Amino acid sequence: VQLQASGGGLVQAGGSLRLSCAASGRTFSSYTMGWFRQAPGKDREFVASVSWTGGTTYYADSVKGRFTISRDNAKNTVYLQMNSLKPEDTAVYYCAAYSMQYYFESSTRGTDFSSWGQGTLVTVSS
Repeated sequence: VQLQASGGGLVQAGGSLRLSCAASGRTFSSYTMGWFRQAPGKDREFVASVSWTGGTTYYADSVKGRFTISRDNAKNTVYLQMNSLKPEDTAVYYCAAYSMQYYFESSTRGTDFSSWGQGTLVTVSS
């Protein structure tokens, strides 16, 4: 699965953005998908994941209640709706596909995801 993230930009604190990740390949619908982020000078961290059906989601505590992950398998796209953004949400956001098909677990480990997009920058100003 090849992935391309988009939708990043500059937004004021309290604002919203929606990230998209378009996938190529007919097997997109069989993979759990995730979003990760990496802030300047910090390690990459897990943000959210969604099962291959879209029926199960998992969030980092830092974004729970503010971010929503979803997917449209007909469009081979996964989304991250980000509301009530904070300056600490500033980071490059990456989408990723889990390493196994038809499998979901509440994993936050980037090493469990084998395909990565190129990242999109989100900057939240105070």
